[in-house]
Amino acid sequence: MAQNPVGKTTIDPDEIEKFSVIADEWWDPFGKFKPLHKFNPVRLAYIRDSVCTHFSLDRRGNKPLKGLRLLDIGCGGGLVAEPMSRLGAHVTAIDASERNIKTAMTHAAPLNLDIDYRATTAELLAEENSESFDIVLNLEVVEHVADVDLFLETSAHLLKPGGIMIMATINRTLKALALAKVGAEYVLRWLPAGTHDPRKFVKPEEAKSALSRAGLTVTAEAGVSYNPLMDIWRISEDTAVNYMLTAVNN
Repeated sequence: MAQNPVGKTTIDPDEIEKFSVIADEWWDPFGKFKPLHKFNPVRLAYIRDSVCTHFSLDRRGNKPLKGLRLLDIGCGGGLVAEPMSRLGAHVTAIDASERNIKTAMTHAAPLNLDIDYRATTAELLAEENSESFDIVLNLEVVEHVADVDLFLETSAHLLKPGGIMIMATINRTLKALALAKVGAEYVLRWLPAGTHDPRKFVKPEEAKSALSRAGLTVTAEAGVSYNPLMDIWRISEDTAVNYMLTAVNN
């Protein structure tokens, strides 16, 4: 297990504030997080299938993730934490924005979902050195942190031996600049202008190198592509814009 770099932080205050000001809109499927609502079914299926394959579980079961501890880092309003809880995982979901966490807790309360929401960071959780997880999710987070290597190293510290990490982010390519930045923010207006800084996009080889240095082994890579004619997202071999990585802690 990687050693925790005590006292350091990956938090970018500007990025936290950016999402805090629109925290009330997390669960509006037609609001500022509309792309995530459309994207969510694809990534949820990918997570479920990857975890079930890794732990030799039946993905068709009612609660296939029952008994597994899952950490959702940068959970936002809980768009992933809630489905993971329904799949049976014991979910801890953290976010550096207190407003995001309050939104997530408010939404989950009437649904009787037992999710451990915390307004904290991966670094602070790792410094406590008292918890580890079977599954760690880093979904659309690394492009918003101040130090990608440190963030992934810290995340690896929170993973149990034999555990699995799933990371999703945006590639640093001209295609991603055109579609994920210019197209999504300024042409289609799917996202508020300024949501992404393309200089912080991460190439797959950079992420894989960082995960390897953190002591993990990347076992799978997949692209996520948008079909504008059918208005759906799907798993593909094209990693030029959105991609996901699976890594294990051997």
